[in-house]
Amino acid sequence: MESSKVKIFSMAAVAVAAVLFGMVVAGALNLTPAVEADRPPAATPAATAPAQLPDFATLAEAVVPSVVSVYSTEEVDQTQRRRMPQDPFHYFPWPRRDDGGQREPMVRQSSGSGFFITADGEILTNNHVVEDATKISVQLEDDTELEAEVVGRDPATDIALLKVKDGDRRFPYLQLGDSDALRVGEWAMAVGNPLQMDHTVTVGVISAKGRVLGLSDEGSSFENFIQTDAAINLGNSGGPLVNASGKVIGINTAINAAGQNLGFAIPVKTAERVLPQLRERGRVVRGFLGIEVSNIDQDTAEAFGLKGRQGALVQNVTPGHAADRAGLEHGDVIVQIDGRPLEDTRDLIDTVSAKPPGTTVELGIIRDGKRITKKVTLEERAGEDEAGDAEAAPEEEDTTATRVGINVTEMTARIRQYYDVDDSTTGVVVTHVRPLSPAGEEGLAEGDVITEANGQQVTAPEDLLRAIERVRDGGYLKLYVYRPRADRSFFAILKLDE
Repeated sequence: MESSKVKIFSMAAVAVAAVLFGMVVAGALNLTPAVEADRPPAATPAATAPAQLPDFATLAEAVVPSVVSVYSTEEVDQTQRRRMPQDPFHYFPWPRRDDGGQREPMVRQSSGSGFFITADGEILTNNHVVEDATKISVQLEDDTELEAEVVGRDPATDIALLKVKDGDRRFPYLQLGDSDALRVGEWAMAVGNPLQMDHTVTVGVISAKGRVLGLSDEGSSFENFIQTDAAINLGNSGGPLVNASGKVIGINTAINAAGQNLGFAIPVKTAERVLPQLRERGRVVRGFLGIEVSNIDQDTAEAFGLKGRQGALVQNVTPGHAADRAGLEHGDVIVQIDGRPLEDTRDLIDTVSAKPPGTTVELGIIRDGKRITKKVTLEERAGEDEAGDAEAAPEEEDTTATRVGINVTEMTARIRQYYDVDDSTTGVVVTHVRPLSPAGEEGLAEGDVITEANGQQVTAPEDLLRAIERVRDGGYLKLYVYRPRADRSFFAILKLDE
């Protein structure tokens, strides 16, 4: 028993010695792993909540019903053609159709987009969509087509206000958002009528703010475009750019055809500033100082001894105008208007332009390092488009020509021979049809013979004239027409607006 205990003890001693030896060797060779508690904790990324995408489907359902396709018709000289500008930045109404005969002005139809801003049918769109239009119609989401009229236009900002003539109907409309509060990278949705594919929805982000494209000399002072990569194409002009809440932040206006997804929208704040005048007078009258200004960069600030880069540097004062009469000089730095600090030239231009001519403003100015004030009575900006009601054309004596859009002549042997009308046919012969007229839109043509008007036989031009005069505004003229070259008769139903 004694020897067994000695043997076990000896074996234990050998085992302990072996373990100690192994620990020494491992330590010398740096083979022992560090204890977890000895390691510095690994850096872990800050916990961030996963980004939530907007519900674009629900957003589209809310926005689309308020968006309309805008179709405009105008008469142009046969020699004119709408050409795409060479400059890559351009407006983009979509040419719809060109019609017209050799002896008539060409009827040109184009399409764009727009959106309701009031329940009683006010529509915002671009000026270039409806400029020079003699007839405007809008198509709703349910394909209903309604006539619209121009309430006011502002070429300088390329904004137009329309009104649907159907006053009894209530329309879904969009709320206007705050384009000043936009941040680059925010979601944006564009809705419109690209390439005549109505109510198309595209999604992107706000790519940049404050873009100046130089689209026109008239509007260059007011350009302050929002850039977006939401896909925009021909026909999107005038459609809304909305944020993730469905509020309008811009009016889609231009593209850069040289790039991809380079679309530009007018900030909705610009539209809000001109809307009151468009409603009241049909055009925008702007205040005018008569100066040229530029933004202040770092070099300018240092050279003029300015503490910051806020304000607008006066580069030139136009002799004889408002600023000159008030004593402003080149080199003045305008830093305030009516006690409110100015950020830059854009801030100054927008503030002055929003005030009517005759308004007196107080400008805070830094001149040679000293603070002074000048009171300036604003003038009216020259060259403003009179975009209100166009001067009415002199009324023609022939009611047939003005209300219906045709000229007629009595039936004679020579007329029968010229238009190949047989002797048994009575009536008056159409010798001229104005394309953009009730008769033109109904398809009447030169050589047609009108035999009845509202159920009464027509044998002379006076018969037709009396029938037309009995039709009230908005009423219908029902003509029974014989077309010799096709040897057929048909009814032509014409709506006479005035």
